[in-house]
Amino acid sequence: MAADAVPGDPVRDARPGAVPAAVRPRRRTHAPALENDAERALFPGFEPTSTCGIVRCLAHGFPTLLNRWHYHPEYELHLIVATRGRAFVGDHVGAYEPGHLVLCGPGLPHNWLVDDLPPGGIDAPIHRVLQFRDEPLREAARALDAVEEIFPMLDRARHGIEFFGLAAQAEARFEAIRASHGLQRVALFLGWLAELGRCTDHRLLSAAAVQGQADAGTRQASEMIAFVARHAFDDLSLQDAAGRFGMSAKYFSKRFRQVTGNAFIDFVVRLRIEQAARLLAETDQYVAGICLAVGFNNVANFNRHFMRLKGMTPTAFRRQAGDRFGDDFLGRA
Repeated sequence: MAADAVPGDPVRDARPGAVPAAVRPRRRTHAPALENDAERALFPGFEPTSTCGIVRCLAHGFPTLLNRWHYHPEYELHLIVATRGRAFVGDHVGAYEPGHLVLCGPGLPHNWLVDDLPPGGIDAPIHRVLQFRDEPLREAARALDAVEEIFPMLDRARHGIEFFGLAAQAEARFEAIRASHGLQRVALFLGWLAELGRCTDHRLLSAAAVQGQADAGTRQASEMIAFVARHAFDDLSLQDAAGRFGMSAKYFSKRFRQVTGNAFIDFVVRLRIEQAARLLAETDQYVAGICLAVGFNNVANFNRHFMRLKGMTPTAFRRQAGDRFGDDFLGRA
């Protein structure tokens, strides 16, 4: 699929005896899964509510059923300690690597897909997560005014917040909180939230505070995202993706936007540009070669989309990456 392709006319339902669209019942949205404690109890490393108080910890490898397009009523602070791949937070699509630290607010759909999974998966933790609810913090603020300083950050978390430069501290805080109990755990946890609230090196991820809703089509929604992400660098068209799920292009396009917050083509382009940015930063491949490797069919298109999403040319991005990490990149064009 050309990255700047425009979908054709909507595919109409031409099946014999099809019910006119105007009188068909509305179909339910393929929304993210609502994660619950009954599922969580099946996974080692997840603390039950009765033992953890104000915050609980989770650490898991991959694959696991906890890795899917989902949401929940709690905040989650995610630290990736191993693997690389693609992060989906609300309508954000981006790359991740070890040290990736993100705070997701209640109801914000999210998922992390691993790209470098070895055969047999990974048993050791790749995600370290702190999970907590809003209500206990609001109650604590009634007695302790100082707690209120974390609420502006929690409000921003509705969009997802990525923090930079805190990976080492985050892993140490996670381990300290996990090993503590009672008042000590509360103090360590609130102190860590206060540190994050003062961090100025961060960005909001999702343009909209997307609120997930439970739906019977959850599994299919996750499969749609995973399929498109897996084939984003191939010659994948909207019609190809729709056909994979037995849908018309029009219906698939509508559902995909509802599931991800992105139009199908925008989603694919974002994935391609994130992959291109990684290759520019980590390899000395020619820009033209990277353009083809990530699925664009001409350099002019690639440059235009890269400039729109990254605010600079691929060559300038490579130069900045080399400056940032101290590497001697060749800056090939």
